[in-house]
Amino acid sequence: MNCKKEEFFKNGFLILDSFNTPEECDKLIERARLLSESLKGQDQVSLFQTSNQSKASNDYFLASGDNISYFFENDAFDENDTLRQPAGNYLSRIGYALHDLDPVFDNFSHSEKLRQLATIDLELKDYIIIQSVYIFKHARIGGGLSLHQDSTFTYTEPDSCIGFWFALEDATIENGCLWAKPGGHHTSLRQRFYRKDDGTTGIEKLDTSPIPDNDLIPLEVKKGACIVLHGLLPHLSLHNTSKHSRQAYAIHTINSKAVYPENNWLQRKKVPLRGF
Repeated sequence: MNCKKEEFFKNGFLILDSFNTPEECDKLIERARLLSESLKGQDQVSLFQTSNQSKASNDYFLASGDNISYFFENDAFDENDTLRQPAGNYLSRIGYALHDLDPVFDNFSHSEKLRQLATIDLELKDYIIIQSVYIFKHARIGGGLSLHQDSTFTYTEPDSCIGFWFALEDATIENGCLWAKPGGHHTSLRQRFYRKDDGTTGIEKLDTSPIPDNDLIPLEVKKGACIVLHGLLPHLSLHNTSKHSRQAYAIHTINSKAVYPENNWLQRKKVPLRGF
């Protein structure tokens, strides 16, 4: 087993400093800025709120696997459901088909060095990119993500989810970097997020024991770093309390030979799935 693969499967994550150049990061930041400025009105947007999935259970959210969709921070709207500031100031994320539908993100997601990392270094044979997401994490308002496992949202049988998280800016404790427990992926999947027959979403409990939340360490990285994340690894990120944003881009991959259930929340019906 090569060193990168050995370290990844030992810890459940792999940190690769300077994986991307500052210029490559800036291209994504600029493209996300242009996309956010293209928003017109509130009919094209939705609220993504991990702590209350019922608010995310709508047609817009469930169709986002085939689209470039926009999601706001929890407090983006006032009591009259009006945006407090211009849309770009309160966007939480853009997803979930950027890697296929936008040329800038497509090029980044299918670079030769990423193909080398995934298929050669980590030996992820037959893997395809199932989703992608741009995360803004604005200064002082960027929300956190509670302790979770990515396979909850990217479920396959057997489990095969592997995430690639790219720091487009420095990620620090103050601005909400990732936290994870080395070796924490040696556990079971606790739950899965799925779509119900009535068009809403729900949580299916698979293991009622709590996710271990002890001995988490901060994964502070510099701009350009790539963090590879095992789908079963418990990890979180906290609220951005700093005056600096923590922009990032992430893709999630699955083994194309694994079973991807038809009631997974994210479905690709229009855009063909591709690998690296």
